[in-house]
Amino acid sequence: MAKMLMGRAKRPLLVAADLKRPAAIDQLEVLGEQIGCPVYTERGHQNAVKVCRNGVKHARKTDRDVVILDTAGRLHTQNNLMDELAKIKRVLGKIDPSAPHETMLVLDAGTGQNALSQASNFKQAIGVTGITLTKLDGTARGGMIFSVSENLQLPIRYIGVGESVEDLREFDSEEFVDALMSDIDSRDK
Repeated sequence: MAKMLMGRAKRPLLVAADLKRPAAIDQLEVLGEQIGCPVYTERGHQNAVKVCRNGVKHARKTDRDVVILDTAGRLHTQNNLMDELAKIKRVLGKIDPSAPHETMLVLDAGTGQNALSQASNFKQAIGVTGITLTKLDGTARGGMIFSVSENLQLPIRYIGVGESVEDLREFDSEEFVDALMSDIDSRDK
């Protein structure tokens, strides 16, 4: 997403707030370096809410116009982590009453029907405004996204079709359905 934004003359800042998995910070720093996007980190910090708040303040000081917060991966059943997301949203709202401007839920295409329950709980807890569907590069077809989108009235913003930075694409519903139908046709033969 940061690379797409940079291609549109935006100045993003990535904030490494996945404090549950230290390697995630390293991964985000490597990615930021590869695409030329700065990454805000607070190594050793144990409070993701503060890291997010400080990252947004840093973005303002350094004239960044988009902030992407990378928070810990979580399941909708992990109440303490869901509460943390809600708190991040409240704290950011104190800095900028219109924040966050987008709350993206990233779903794995292999999740299956559990995706609807997951997305429903996230939408209720933090007001998800869009979906990114990843891992459409293997056998996962991502058909569950139809029920998520229809039942929750959430737009699909992006799809990930591989591991490289170029493999994140804006969602095109006609292209997605054509690919899905082509896959079904090839399996029937």
